[in-house]
Amino acid sequence: MLKGFPFLQNTHLLVGVLLCALLLTACAATPQTAGLIEQPPIGVPARVELVDTPFFPQQRYQCGPAALATVLVGHGIDTDPELLKTRVFLPGRRGSLQVEMLATARSYEMLPVKLAPQMEAVILELAAGNPVLVLQNLAFTWAPRWHYAVVVGYDLDAGVFVLRSGTTRRWVTPFSVFERTWQRGNSWAIVVVSPDRVPATASLQAYLQAVHALETTGHVGAARRGYQAASLRWPGNPVVMMASGNAAYAEADYVAAERAFRSVLGLHPQEAAAWNNLGYALFAQGCLNAAISATRCAQTLAPDKPEYADSLREFRQASPGSVAVSEPLPRCPLP
Repeated sequence: MLKGFPFLQNTHLLVGVLLCALLLTACAATPQTAGLIEQPPIGVPARVELVDTPFFPQQRYQCGPAALATVLVGHGIDTDPELLKTRVFLPGRRGSLQVEMLATARSYEMLPVKLAPQMEAVILELAAGNPVLVLQNLAFTWAPRWHYAVVVGYDLDAGVFVLRSGTTRRWVTPFSVFERTWQRGNSWAIVVVSPDRVPATASLQAYLQAVHALETTGHVGAARRGYQAASLRWPGNPVVMMASGNAAYAEADYVAAERAFRSVLGLHPQEAAAWNNLGYALFAQGCLNAAISATRCAQTLAPDKPEYADSLREFRQASPGSVAVSEPLPRCPLP
């Protein structure tokens, strides 16, 4: 018996397994593609390509720095993949994690906002002029080959996306292929915008989470611009107004903070947290009596919250003397 036969049999078995895997991948369902073909998004051009988007050929294992440089340089940020790779590339993993990509974008005071896992969201962002940075798995779920790329265009009639990908400036891929590779990357996608611009498809929650992350990493001024943009997109929203007031307070802009908290109370007079925060904004301006009055309202509305009693104690222990407020407090409602 020839000793080579078992090896040949195992090789044939391996080829058969790989062939089956390829066939299963090729036949994988692509419901989003089917939906786009059946009912394309309304109100967008049939084709868009953001031709001025920069291109950086990607070196092996360094697609993360190249993709991030693509979207940052497109906003006029002075950087390149060589500068970014020391910040986002992890040699041990031979790649970049999303958390490093997001943190590095914020370090330039840019706002990375995660998109809904829908190809329609990608199309709507492109139609609004926003390149979309995506994570793909170009192999299998059980043997992944992770890859970052930037989607810069689409053609609804042809059913294709155009990407800055790898060493190819203009990689054209069918919707169905993109859907499969993107889905294997958990459909992760972001747009990177300046803080004063809300992405076309951003939900309030996703946008505020992005701005809050910018704020908590020390970029309070940029975050304030983000909250201001949110107030224009979602006017009268109490969460936006509270966040805007808190950011103003963090920058010692107590007049703006007072204005924001008063705006909340004008619409939601039962909001105890707004009364308490208004108290701090007034206290910081030397309006001690008014601060005590505001915090009493917070304590009245939420007597089970010990932090409001602490605020009241802090104000009462302050040095005597008060400064008149420029305008009277809103009426404190009964709980």
